Amino acid sequence: MRHSNGIRRAALATTAATAVAAAVAGILPGTAMAASTTTSTPPPACKTSALQVSAWQAVHRPVGTGTGAAVVQFKNISRKTCVLKGHPTVAGAGNGSPAHNTPLKVTRTGKAATVKVRPRGKAWVKLTFVQVQGEADGYCVSGKDPVTYPTMVIGLPRSGKHQVALKDGVWAECDNKVTVTPVSAVKPS
Repeated sequence: MRHSNGIRRAALATTAATAVAAAVAGILPGTAMAASTTTSTPPPACKTSALQVSAWQAVHRPVGTGTGAAVVQFKNISRKTCVLKGHPTVAGAGNGSPAHNTPLKVTRTGKAATVKVRPRGKAWVKLTFVQVQGEADGYCVSGKDPVTYPTMVIGLPRSGKHQVALKDGVWAECDNKVTVTPVSAVKPS
């Protein structure tokens, strides 16, 4: 019986210690104790001013002589982590001005997920255009005239619009159509 009295004393001591800890934490008797009493606020959407945007022709693109496909990189130049999510909007900036832009018909691929971008971190989208064919001025398979833009205006949900030139050429496309991926933490090729 001495053994069972020791177990009872240990159980009472444990119960008393738990009650004292709960009282100190502000938990009332009869309520469940939470695993954590702190809540984490998710980072805000990246502001337009927090992003440095650049673009270049993708390695893997449709056959032709136009841009075909481009990778657009968003670098967080702020000192705080922020998030990007969604599919971009795309418009050709006529005469290099976002005020004179021509919105392209966007076809979305892939499922959008939230991408956390730390300071100096990067996220990407890939744009695939209807490719220009032939030499010189080229032609469109559809019979329409090819279009070139010095810059494009890339918009991201809750993160503004960004005017960007290609590092390696001009934006050339047919039919004012583009297929876009959602923002990704993985750099496309």
